[in-house]
Amino acid sequence: MPPTHPTILLASSSPARRTLLEKLGLPFGIASPDIDEAALPGEDAKTLVTRLSRAKALALATTHPDSLIIGSDQVLTLDNETLSKPGTHERARAQLERLSGQTVTFHTGICLLNTRTGQHQVTAEPFEVSFRHLNPEQIERYLLADQPYGCAGSFKAEALGITLFKRFHGRDPNSLIGLPLMALVDFLLAEGVVLP
Repeated sequence: MPPTHPTILLASSSPARRTLLEKLGLPFGIASPDIDEAALPGEDAKTLVTRLSRAKALALATTHPDSLIIGSDQVLTLDNETLSKPGTHERARAQLERLSGQTVTFHTGICLLNTRTGQHQVTAEPFEVSFRHLNPEQIERYLLADQPYGCAGSFKAEALGITLFKRFHGRDPNSLIGLPLMALVDFLLAEGVVLP
């Protein structure tokens, strides 16, 4: 009898990440890790998202043995400054006013931890987004429609946020939404997971 593969677990409460992972057609569970997501002093975006992706996976390792745990984290940078989730309508409006006409970089980290072996694979995927020039009325209409207050950059690319952009550049557009599926497939294949 062939060996069974560990259970796949998504270390996230994000509906967008769940929807992305469903694209692979693999059964998986979901658990929300409880970690401090604050950046360390002087930490750059790539280092931050890879550290937090790994920390999210490790946070669930003891309670989910015999699992392949997927951790992911994302930050947005503009001119080397990290922009956080706005949290409120007013801050979201200010973010979109600042992003209007600009090109920004999303850094999305992903980690796959095998709790059976203790081995992990981790990387960060950059993805550039160029915003259209947005007027105050467009910004207000968009915010009222999508209410993206829990999203870095104040938009939901999987919804009406797509109307705010004029160009994308990067390996995997899924990374913009929060889960780099191409890198994840590389990691899963390396673990012997069978994919179509």
